[in-house]
Amino acid sequence: MFLYNIGIKLYYFAIWLASFFNTKAGLWIKGRLQQKLVSFKSSIWFHFASLGEFEQGRPILEAMREQYPGKSIVVTFFSPSGYEIRKNTPLADAVYYLPLDTPNNARDFIAAIKPDMAIFTKYEYWYHYFKELNRQHIPLYIVSGIFRPGQVFFKWYGGLHRKMLGFVTHFFLQDENSKQLLNHLGFTNVTVSGDTRFDRVWANAQSPREIAGVSEFKNAQKLFIAGSTWPEDEKLLATLPVLYPDWKFIFAPHEIGEEKINNLINLLPKGTVVKYSELKDVQSDLTSHISNLTSLVIDNIGMLSSLYAYGEIAYIGGGFGAGIHNTLEAAAFGLPVIFGPHYLKFNEARELIALKAGFSISDETQLKGIVDTLITDETFYAVTSKKIYNYVQEHTGATKMIMEHIDVQMCR
Repeated sequence: MFLYNIGIKLYYFAIWLASFFNTKAGLWIKGRLQQKLVSFKSSIWFHFASLGEFEQGRPILEAMREQYPGKSIVVTFFSPSGYEIRKNTPLADAVYYLPLDTPNNARDFIAAIKPDMAIFTKYEYWYHYFKELNRQHIPLYIVSGIFRPGQVFFKWYGGLHRKMLGFVTHFFLQDENSKQLLNHLGFTNVTVSGDTRFDRVWANAQSPREIAGVSEFKNAQKLFIAGSTWPEDEKLLATLPVLYPDWKFIFAPHEIGEEKINNLINLLPKGTVVKYSELKDVQSDLTSHISNLTSLVIDNIGMLSSLYAYGEIAYIGGGFGAGIHNTLEAAAFGLPVIFGPHYLKFNEARELIALKAGFSISDETQLKGIVDTLITDETFYAVTSKKIYNYVQEHTGATKMIMEHIDVQMCR
């Protein structure tokens, strides 16, 4: 416990130092220092690490809002990338940064929001918050949880983290392997419900929002969408517009700072690229420019999940770094997905590769090979598209299972 508390303080100090020259760290510190808590008579508390976990847990959040309209909902984020984008979500009555995990902060925060239950998505295990919830007999649920043998819970030195698991009321897990790992530690309060992301992306694919100007840019041509890309991805992808001049390309980079956007544009053939923020400027004269415009660079956050509705093939970024981003948003529209080599931590990526509906590449030659096949072999493309669409549909239903369990608890 002593080492954990010291580690929390050292982590805060490191972020504080970084805040002087890093914008994200600055938001992390400033947001926590400036926020004022509102007191609630009771609430349902949802915590998300960042934006991806918010979207993952959103089906539960929406179901709770619909099922219990009179209940206040409090949402917390650990990361600015979640908080800054969803701080005004109408799904919550209050949105906060999660205060640092100390005994006093845990006690004061829980006293302010008075949760009837707490729902954490996928991961984020904070000892003092979990202990305080347990002390007050407040149910704590982990949804879309996933565990791997290499995690600290399963190490000889992971005693404190195993104690955290003991504070959880019920685990709703993504897969059977996670259940077996928890069972091995003696935890039987587990249900394999699947991943709520499938419900989220499936709902989005059934009614995607229209993105102004994209249909005009596409101009009835085939469209390749590169989502959540990093520079390592973009160096490979930049060769495609030259190789496939009959196709259109949309690049939606993970980071949209001016320097990052300009670096991406400089990789692409001159005179063929337009930023989304500038699309309106050429909208009135888009028809005369359409033959020259082959690439559209998205310089905002929030539209990627709907952009996939316009595409035929998707590339998902991050696979040359820490790991790939969300493949399911594209898969729900039946788009074959391509990604880099670092995908093993992601169940859906492994399963898509096994189905031959997802494809991992390590270099430009492999990228060109799979793109060539998808473009030129219509039968292969059609079969792949159907496989990936069915895969998403068949994995929906986690939200219903979780809500049925929680409804029983709420009625007690």
